[in-house]
Amino acid sequence: MPSPRTPTASRLAKEVIATTSHTATGMPMRLLGRTKVPVSLIGVGGWHIGAIKDDKEAVKLMQSALGEGINFWDNAWDYHDGRSEQLMGKALKGRRDKVFLMTKNCERDYKGSLKDLDDSLRRLKTDHLDLWQFHEMVYDNDPDWIFEKGGIRAALEAKKQGKVRFIGFTGHKAPWIHFDLLSRDFAWDTAQMSLNLADVHYRSFQKQVVPVCLKKGVGIIGMKGLGGGYPNGRILSTTSLTVEECYNFALSLPVSTLVMGMNTMDHLKQDVALARNFKPLSAAQMTALEARCKGEAEDGRFELYKSTSLFDGPHHRKQHSFPLAPG
Repeated sequence: MPSPRTPTASRLAKEVIATTSHTATGMPMRLLGRTKVPVSLIGVGGWHIGAIKDDKEAVKLMQSALGEGINFWDNAWDYHDGRSEQLMGKALKGRRDKVFLMTKNCERDYKGSLKDLDDSLRRLKTDHLDLWQFHEMVYDNDPDWIFEKGGIRAALEAKKQGKVRFIGFTGHKAPWIHFDLLSRDFAWDTAQMSLNLADVHYRSFQKQVVPVCLKKGVGIIGMKGLGGGYPNGRILSTTSLTVEECYNFALSLPVSTLVMGMNTMDHLKQDVALARNFKPLSAAQMTALEARCKGEAEDGRFELYKSTSLFDGPHHRKQHSFPLAPG
């Protein structure tokens, strides 16, 4: 048995969820792992921002989200060929100090990583990032590449120069790749992963990776709370589960923040209301929800991003000399 001085994963999970407090906007906040920085319970998803056709509408949505207390903003260098970052840069004008800004590095080598960072800072119209994450660590040799080719060196150099405050990584495919990265001699600040009702049944980040992050003090950033495809997520399309049930489940996990895709003001209003009214589910409630999609989720049909290349980004396919078309 663990000693009283050695926190168990369940105790650590309760501590993450228990850090929730409310700002003047009524938006719950949680601490981001060892960084101890308070971030909003839900975050703005950068990919979906770039999918909004009208620039003014996208900027208005982001600024409205901030006004509602959503201070965690997610992005990536390659979302819509940089358009997501450009739009976010416009929305940040006069508001940079109110946002915890995260974007992602799509390169693995030293030179490419530094260029990625400079491009992102230029588009986002800022001199620093709060969090810079290595994007789409979805191939088994990606961990070796970022250490051997100089990506990590570039990140540490950027941190020393004040261009980056914290360093993390993302991945939607394989718990074992997260394990590899977390086992390295490197103090990761954050890890972003798919966490939803289907994940618990299939190649589960929740079961295999979350406990490791908790023990190491790595801030957990959740994504794909509906299994992808907001507002009609893959889980929702063939089960009786609701948006509220799926998101309440994901938010009851020890995530510091859950990145959500917000395409419209209606989506934003729905997500804000859900976050403000959120109360952690009991273990019995979570087990009951898990059971409702168990049969279908066990074969991975809801999470094809784990077992196929359908969701691998073209930039990363090209890095690994794979065909640009998914298959």
